[in-house]
Amino acid sequence: MRFLFLLLSYTMNAGEPGLLVIVGGGGTPEMVRKHFVEIAGGKKARIAVLPQASSRPNRGEASVEVYSKLGAGEVYSVSLDDPEKARAMIERATAIWFPGGSQSQLYQELNKAGLVDFIRGRHRAGIPFAGTSAGAAIMSEIMIPNAPEKPGLAGGNTPIAKGLGLVPELIVDQHFIARHRMDRLLSAVMDHPDRIGVGIGESTAILVRGRKFNVMGQGSVVVVDARKAQISNSKPGSLQSGSRLSLHIFKAGQTFQFK
Repeated sequence: MRFLFLLLSYTMNAGEPGLLVIVGGGGTPEMVRKHFVEIAGGKKARIAVLPQASSRPNRGEASVEVYSKLGAGEVYSVSLDDPEKARAMIERATAIWFPGGSQSQLYQELNKAGLVDFIRGRHRAGIPFAGTSAGAAIMSEIMIPNAPEKPGLAGGNTPIAKGLGLVPELIVDQHFIARHRMDRLLSAVMDHPDRIGVGIGESTAILVRGRKFNVMGQGSVVVVDARKAQISNSKPGSLQSGSRLSLHIFKAGQTFQFK
């Protein structure tokens, strides 16, 4: 009953930015997909799929099929070939879904089409957004676009790019446990100690509303918080150091409040 109450509390609220469903890749759990359809409006939902992270010729088709089968009223893939038409399709959507691929490519294509600020505005207007893998990483303002050339805790070692900033407090990393990405997230957090690192395991999601998130799915979510830590300034390429960083590990049904 408690978990059901948590789910019901993560629905659309007028006047607030939209709920974010951020999936760590590796397959989105059925319950997460169903919940996304529910908050999108169920049989009245209009889900716009933005598949530009992928380079496949049939990109977006699988997402359209999945959400259609789950009962969404209308699901459609948005092409950016005509930015004004794309804007209109996003405008009428009750929810947005970002499939996986390359988060850098996704951001570049949205930016080229002049849609980045518009998409942020739709989120501020209360439209729920969801994404997996690359579609999860792009939710950050400080985005990890790819792996470092060499692993290690050194200043500037983790590449950083600009993301959509739908949840600017967090640096989101995906496929976190399966691909052993702790060092790159730690390094990114020590470079940007005012942000909170969130590593999401595969088949796992966080549901972000305001300044808290709830965990759904099968795996773990790791949080690295350096906001109250003592971090030594590191020149690019030099070893990083810090003390009193907070580490949290969450599983399904648990909540993290980032005040």
